[in-house]
Amino acid sequence: MAIIEKHKFQPNALARSLVNKKTGMIGVLFPDSSNMFFPEVFGGAERAAQKLGYTLFLCNTFSDYNRESEYLNLLCERQVDGLILMGGRINSRHCPPSLVQEVVDIQRKIPIVLINGTLPGHPCHRVKTDEYLGTKLIVQHLIDRGHRQIGFLGGSEVTTTTVEKLQAYRRTLEANQLSYRNEWVRMGSFSMSCGRQLMEAFLTMSNRPTAILCINDYVAIGAMKTAISRGLRIPEDIAIAGFDDTQLSSAMNPELTSVSQQSEQLGMQAMLILSKLIQKEKVTKLTVLAPNLIIRQSTQ
Repeated sequence: MAIIEKHKFQPNALARSLVNKKTGMIGVLFPDSSNMFFPEVFGGAERAAQKLGYTLFLCNTFSDYNRESEYLNLLCERQVDGLILMGGRINSRHCPPSLVQEVVDIQRKIPIVLINGTLPGHPCHRVKTDEYLGTKLIVQHLIDRGHRQIGFLGGSEVTTTTVEKLQAYRRTLEANQLSYRNEWVRMGSFSMSCGRQLMEAFLTMSNRPTAILCINDYVAIGAMKTAISRGLRIPEDIAIAGFDDTQLSSAMNPELTSVSQQSEQLGMQAMLILSKLIQKEKVTKLTVLAPNLIIRQSTQ
């Protein structure tokens, strides 16, 4: 021990991994570090990983398939013990077969857990929040507040999450004998600037919605900023709701009603499941978390 202290000896992780065939590294791919939802999920995974003795290797793919493939190859070269994937190809409605096969091939060698996504035709271990139920909850909340003209803002028709939320939005309206109107559905992207632009279009309508559900909190905040700049009161003149319940929701004035996806729990559950897969334990293919409706000032 005296010699170890004298020479400040550090164990060689690479040499140790050659012996036990484990690196203690987990690769995590997500699409957008600027969207607080993904870092919040990562934070949950990281806390679980620390308790389990793993270190996470974070890769921001910027929703670029080529970058995803580069990172997947890099992580395989680094011999990570497992992978957690969010966004990108696992949220695409029409993912190219070659990209699906790439993940399937890796999965034969390395355990993989998907968060809020899937690979068509290939069963993978998945953790997800019930976004369909979350959308139903928030649309019903707006209806219960007396709104009969409810719009939908943001997202992209090429992503599975948008399609799932749109279906829930439409079916909840129909279940309450309310009409679905194409002109009250405006898609674009998932950004704050998208919310600003699409709200501008809504405000030019002679018969505009009295309440708007946004694909996420960022679009909702952009929509709120535009509405306020045009002199509208929220929620008196127009109610606005988001999705994801990021930390920005309670930082707004008025505070934003949103649906919590239990982001930290998503990350923690993904890491716990991945750890079991690494240990060759049997794990349920699909784990579903219940969403929570967080009602704040923007819809009250």
